Amino acid sequence: MRGARWLIDSLRDKLPFDKSLGQHFLVNDDLIAQAIELGDVSQDDHVLEIGPGPGVLTEALLATGCQVTAIEIDSVAVTHLNEAFGPEQQAEKFKLLEGDALNLRWPDSITKVVANIPYQISSPLVDELTRYLRNPRTTRLEKVVLLVQEEFAERLVMEYESDVGSLGMTVSLDWECEIEGKVAPHNFSPMPKVNSCYISMEPHDEEWACDVRLVRQMIHLAFDQRRKKLRSTLKNVPRRLGRVKGWHAGRWKHAFAAHLDDERMDLRPDELELEDWIELCCSFSELEFES
Repeated sequence: MRGARWLIDSLRDKLPFDKSLGQHFLVNDDLIAQAIELGDVSQDDHVLEIGPGPGVLTEALLATGCQVTAIEIDSVAVTHLNEAFGPEQQAEKFKLLEGDALNLRWPDSITKVVANIPYQISSPLVDELTRYLRNPRTTRLEKVVLLVQEEFAERLVMEYESDVGSLGMTVSLDWECEIEGKVAPHNFSPMPKVNSCYISMEPHDEEWACDVRLVRQMIHLAFDQRRKKLRSTLKNVPRRLGRVKGWHAGRWKHAFAAHLDDERMDLRPDELELEDWIELCCSFSELEFES
């Protein structure tokens, strides 16, 4: 293997650092190997990598014998990756897609995602992962390993009481998330101004008693004004309520009015556990409504 330094230097010969793309490249080979270990990557896997940049993680993934599909938005990095991994492409072990990972269609056969992602896409990428997981036409995602900003990781797993919010609460509807280890800035080139963390996400396959799309919308609505009580926030109709089958503004307003005397309406969103949100959503859904 050529190693992280060689691949980064090779890309740098073609590409100056672009701050807008969040290009902080991991240079520690041991930490790169840790991502492979955390993902338990084997030759039977089809791994999606997002934002490969110089290909330091790509090289380590390919060394396991797995199939790799990578998505890269930067055209210069695409040229570099095509040159660096030409033989692997010819052997059909490596496929490179140019474009935005949030907009491109991912292959239907992905089993794992392992990536050092641009930090600015962390939250929308988690949403894309959840949509992929729920898609009945795709292979089941077994595990996701991402290198993300420490603050995002803490909110994702709700590490502290102050981290409880819509991100962690809605993600827990589908995933078990763990912080696997901190990565200090000196392990990157150039060094970011924040600490990073490896996180792992595994689907828990929990079946909920109500439509999870409605639960997500209720949680987001409440946490948009997290300091207010539910009776102040849930009186508003979720903006995308029509996307949930059987729901519309009239039904929501009817359900909310029926809960005005419910003691849960005097709580703030960070006082509810996930099970409480499920129970409240079920209570809203069980009410009969005649239009």
